[in-house]
Amino acid sequence: KAVLVSGYLDESPIQFGQISTMQSSSGIPSPEMLPIPSSLPESLPFTSSQAVPLPFPMAHGTTTLAFMFQGGVLAAADTRSSCSGLVACPASQKILPIHSHLVGTTSGTSADCALWKRILSRELRLYQLRYGRRLSTRGAAKLLSHMLHPFKGTELCVAATLCGFSGPSLFYVCSDGTRLEGSLFSVGSGSPYAYSILDQGVRWGLTVEEATSIAREAVYRATHRDAYSGNFVDVYHVTSKGWTRRTREDLKEEKHQWKKKSKHRAVSLEQILN
Repeated sequence: KAVLVSGYLDESPIQFGQISTMQSSSGIPSPEMLPIPSSLPESLPFTSSQAVPLPFPMAHGTTTLAFMFQGGVLAAADTRSSCSGLVACPASQKILPIHSHLVGTTSGTSADCALWKRILSRELRLYQLRYGRRLSTRGAAKLLSHMLHPFKGTELCVAATLCGFSGPSLFYVCSDGTRLEGSLFSVGSGSPYAYSILDQGVRWGLTVEEATSIAREAVYRATHRDAYSGNFVDVYHVTSKGWTRRTREDLKEEKHQWKKKSKHRAVSLEQILN
């Protein structure tokens, strides 16, 4: 039986469990229902303290990519988490599984991305329990966009690419509520360098081996030029049978392979000219 998604998406963020303004069943009132103590002066706002400005800009970057081909959807990302000029973690996971047929590449603040991945996973599981079927990738992207939109203009920083198979599907969702559908996305500070490889190599008829090779090379080229990306590369492949993860590889190996290919091409060109 088909279930309309529109009614489910019309619920407010409060009903998604982010905020609770109702009194709980245990009889404990919500913070809004608590009386403000009379001892507090009226001029003192009953709010949290203002954010302290950072001593230096917390610049960060990453390289994530995803594209569709005849074998499904392929997602790849580096593993370096950076904070200004520091490497906060050299082996972070930027591709997060959401359920058996859906993964998401993440770019932005690591804590925000991890939190919203968990919220989306919860809501998709609840949808499946309520209606007896999984929500499509399109519906998941619309749901995530709907939940993020109320936080537009805040310091929330999430840029996710949802890679699913309800038919190969690829959606980009940003923390301001933006939702885009496409066949190829690269997000992060290294994305301009990754696009230089993807634009010339990605096509629909690629084999799984060819698609994996292009994704690895795109991440390597980006990490070679972008200081905020590096260390290892993760590759996920999503098909009708679910997602599979390729063994994490050191980008140094990709560098050695690229040097061998360049040397072989130079020798072949020299032989042709002679």
